[in-house]
Amino acid sequence: MPGPSTRNLLQLPGAIPLKRLLQSVAMLDAVICPEWEDRYYSFNANWAAGEMMGSMRNGQGDDFFALFNCHGVFIKGFDHESMVASLRLPSEHFYRDLPHQFSACCTEPAFSPELVTFCMWCLSEESGWSRAKITLPPSEDSDGSAHLLAILDCSPETYLRWATEYYESEVSAQAVIAVYEHRALTEEIVAALNPMCSLTSLREDIAEIGYPT
Repeated sequence: MPGPSTRNLLQLPGAIPLKRLLQSVAMLDAVICPEWEDRYYSFNANWAAGEMMGSMRNGQGDDFFALFNCHGVFIKGFDHESMVASLRLPSEHFYRDLPHQFSACCTEPAFSPELVTFCMWCLSEESGWSRAKITLPPSEDSDGSAHLLAILDCSPETYLRWATEYYESEVSAQAVIAVYEHRALTEEIVAALNPMCSLTSLREDIAEIGYPT
């Protein structure tokens, strides 16, 4: 079955499981890669009053940002090699259907709002996800959402495959599963992912991500 994308909104998790998932992959990256600048995934549980934010940056110009507030969750992404990016559509096209509860997101400098190839949201009072009403080119992944949001399938195996390739080293499947399940972080789990790390060295990351210990 195809993974989550703007063409496959039904595969996107709801706000609560999405938040937990983004916290998990951010925590895994923090353990495996102590240098923040080199990480793929991050999460800030104290982004602003009543808001949390998860993100992905691949260092090659592609990213996505997920903002959580009391109204639900907003996701904006940019794939610079996508067909939609080549069309150079004004960013307003992607935000024109955005609910007012997320209006600040389309001008938030941290999200690079002018660089966008897909935008979607899930309001708490609604049963599912919505996306910008833009007619996409007839391509399997014309806006890059399937590529960038593949991690949102909630499968530990997806992160395991990606991390093994990206970090060019073996990654403990048991530890990845434990973090995906939001088990309390222990020295054993940390050591299985990175023997050079400890709970003490991760104190600031744990607090920022809001991961349980």
